[in-house]
Amino acid sequence: MTETEIRIPIGPRTTLDGSLIIPHGANSIVIFAHGSGSSRHSPRNKYVAKELQSAGLGTLLMDLLTPGEETIDLRTRHLRFDIGLLAERLVGAADWLKKQPNTARMKLGLFGASTGGGAALVAAAEKPDFFQAVVSRGGRPDLAGNYLPEVKCPTLLIVGGNDHAVIGMNKEAMDKMKSEVRLEIVPGATHLFEEPGTLEKVAEIARDFFSRVMGPTAH
Repeated sequence: MTETEIRIPIGPRTTLDGSLIIPHGANSIVIFAHGSGSSRHSPRNKYVAKELQSAGLGTLLMDLLTPGEETIDLRTRHLRFDIGLLAERLVGAADWLKKQPNTARMKLGLFGASTGGGAALVAAAEKPDFFQAVVSRGGRPDLAGNYLPEVKCPTLLIVGGNDHAVIGMNKEAMDKMKSEVRLEIVPGATHLFEEPGTLEKVAEIARDFFSRVMGPTAH
């Protein structure tokens, strides 16, 4: 398994930090889109990433905002909801991966949490040739709006059983989607999946979904 701290150029003036981990023999990479107010150091996403790595899937955890943008967002809280901007950065990261010799031929998936779920779906709709699968954890797919019918790849929406408002948002989003889409409700979980065993269940469901959709992995 190789772990690399990387800097991803997004356009002419923006560079984002990321942590890329590729197990030996991996043929796929899952790009993580964290939720509002979080970063690539999100402990929940790092936990899920480790579970995916154990199944032979590569992972890229990246910051969606630059340090300067994060400082502004702490005050204004508007960039974390700029779904178009966040999706653009996910597409930029995927484009970067496709240009690197060691990752150019790998299949790509997206794992989005909270607002990152909406950004992941927009990215998948904008670049259907880039992404093979999307998983949303406690996500806001409603924020993808008119992009929902344009998503082509298989999609899994994971929501906590006690996160009632978000369950409704996910069901409404499903009705607008035309691709293969499934809703998985984790009993007893609230929005952040802080209850014992619930995040473990999320990681297990996501691992199995990505392994099925993106083909055989190293293990």
